[in-house]
Amino acid sequence: MSGCPRRHRDSEVHPKIITREGSDVRGRIARVASTTIDLNPVSRVTADAVGVPGQRTFYIQARKAQRLVTLTCEKEQISTLSQALNTMVDDLKTRYPKGARFNQLELDMSLEYPVNPEFRVGQMGLGYDEDRDMIVLVLREVARLSPDESETDTLEQREADEGRTIRIFCTRAQADALARHSEEVVGRGRPICALCGKPMDVNGNVEGFCPRRNGHGDEIVFA
Repeated sequence: MSGCPRRHRDSEVHPKIITREGSDVRGRIARVASTTIDLNPVSRVTADAVGVPGQRTFYIQARKAQRLVTLTCEKEQISTLSQALNTMVDDLKTRYPKGARFNQLELDMSLEYPVNPEFRVGQMGLGYDEDRDMIVLVLREVARLSPDESETDTLEQREADEGRTIRIFCTRAQADALARHSEEVVGRGRPICALCGKPMDVNGNVEGFCPRRNGHGDEIVFA
């Protein structure tokens, strides 16, 4: 995510939207609806995956006091979130240097069990509360099309009918820890053949056929 951090106010956030496919478009999360839950501030926030490489399910989880929220998301969303948080933290160092000096936290970033997701994330956005020096992660439920809607409807046309929204208020140090951990989680995936770029199973076999290996074991990397 690029561009200037946006200032948060009680009634609205103006983030840059991250779609499920990992692309991003300028969007606006408008006035807070009754389906919005604020975790403000959180005591912990993390992202992680459950399952074996190639069959993992990814989650974002946050806690405020007794309220624990777990959401399902895509691997690409976790990767994009990590990059976006790194960019925002760096931008804030320049634009708002007062809170730029913080110690990198080494936290327990594991998921809390049982993992009971409340919904699947469709869009993600970042905002900034300048008054409290808090980064705001906005997570919106996958939009469900009603009979009179279509895939070509604009964001504004569908906004009123979209599902729940979770807003996570975290410190710069928590955001930095989430960014670093998210990058590590994404990197735990299946090994990738260095020759053809296809994923490999636990036995080192390429999905499909790698014409460049010719039955020989070669160097592999992880993605």
